[in-house]
Amino acid sequence: MSKTLIRGAKVLGGEPQDVLIDGTTIAGVGSGLSAEGAEVVDADGKVLLPGLVDLHTHLREPGREDSETVLTGTRAAASGGYTNVFAMANTFPVADTAGVVEQVWRLGQESGYCDVQPIGAVTVGLEGAKLAELGAMHESAAGVTVFSDDGKCVHDAVIMRRALEYVKAFDGVVAQHAQEPRLTEGAQMNEGVVSAELGLGGWPAVAEESIIARDVLLAEHVGSRVHICHLSTAGSVEIVRWAKSRGIDVTAEVTPHHLLLTDELVRSYNPVYKVNPPLRTERDVLALREALADGTIDIVATDHAPHPHEDKDCEWAAAAMGMVGLETALSVVQETMVDTGLLDWAGVADRMSVKPAQIGQATGHGRPVSAGEPANLTLVDAAYRGRVDPAGFASRSRNTPYEGRELPGRVTHTWLRGKATLVDGKLT
Repeated sequence: MSKTLIRGAKVLGGEPQDVLIDGTTIAGVGSGLSAEGAEVVDADGKVLLPGLVDLHTHLREPGREDSETVLTGTRAAASGGYTNVFAMANTFPVADTAGVVEQVWRLGQESGYCDVQPIGAVTVGLEGAKLAELGAMHESAAGVTVFSDDGKCVHDAVIMRRALEYVKAFDGVVAQHAQEPRLTEGAQMNEGVVSAELGLGGWPAVAEESIIARDVLLAEHVGSRVHICHLSTAGSVEIVRWAKSRGIDVTAEVTPHHLLLTDELVRSYNPVYKVNPPLRTERDVLALREALADGTIDIVATDHAPHPHEDKDCEWAAAAMGMVGLETALSVVQETMVDTGLLDWAGVADRMSVKPAQIGQATGHGRPVSAGEPANLTLVDAAYRGRVDPAGFASRSRNTPYEGRELPGRVTHTWLRGKATLVDGKLT
């Protein structure tokens, strides 16, 4: 069994300490630990975090391997400091059976770069008409605990109620893509001043907020857990805050891009900024940051949505929605939350590792950096600043909104159960 000594790391941004990895676990944390028999990584004051966990990743396999595969997606995850990702169900075929989720799970095991936990579809074929095999997916080798029709909304209130009731039996959670479809027909961007000036179909905030309001009430009614995907408006924040004040078991996520980018960028008509839900206003961005800081929003999730070049390099109306995010997420969170003083590094660990692992029941992830815990770790050079170059991405796709933008922070090392998957910024 190999040993690694991480020397002088700022654990959760605190004072420098040594961390000894022995095999798959953390053997010790303290000052002046012996390096005998160990490979030494000189952390030189870098920040050490528990391995990041992403509750919302699109790996595209099976069916859209031109965009991403489980292998390329998990390599991108390791590059971004992630040791566990939850793979969304909108694949081809849809992950709505035990067979498909087991296929994705096994591909993740074979990749060796990152644990992959499949998310099962709520409804057959994501069509919103009939519940999928929720129990069978949970009882499969993949052990599915999170279910979502992400990409589409479970818009039928009866179907949503039944799903919430069903997953309650095994403490599962339904992750809702909150988008009332009738209110977003033909929508191209956030409804507001910019959409009016550009003449693009508006995507109103109420399309998101109305579904969230309905679903938190349904969750309260049946006593089940509901999770809100990619929350994007100030009004949604207030609904979730109200629901939590009533004791409703609701959690919510925000994407890095909704913490930084606004609908003003759409003036360029560059389809790289086309995403679902759309980029919102500066007011929304500031409300999301505050909500993440105060805990109203529980976690950051990437909504990593890779697309091939031809699906984004076209006119705005025809372009696919989505952005890649695994390899830039931590930098954007540092820019918007840490460097602004809204969160410290312990808060980042909570929002990007501890809580997503808890919501998704990711065993062995999101654990404290302490002796006896699994050695799932991420080392970050927080002092680094550099321009984003998608040519260096591990992801198969390059549809990033940050190309050429200077961002802080760089993941230098990632360990998955003691095995280094990223060393000095290079995949192993």
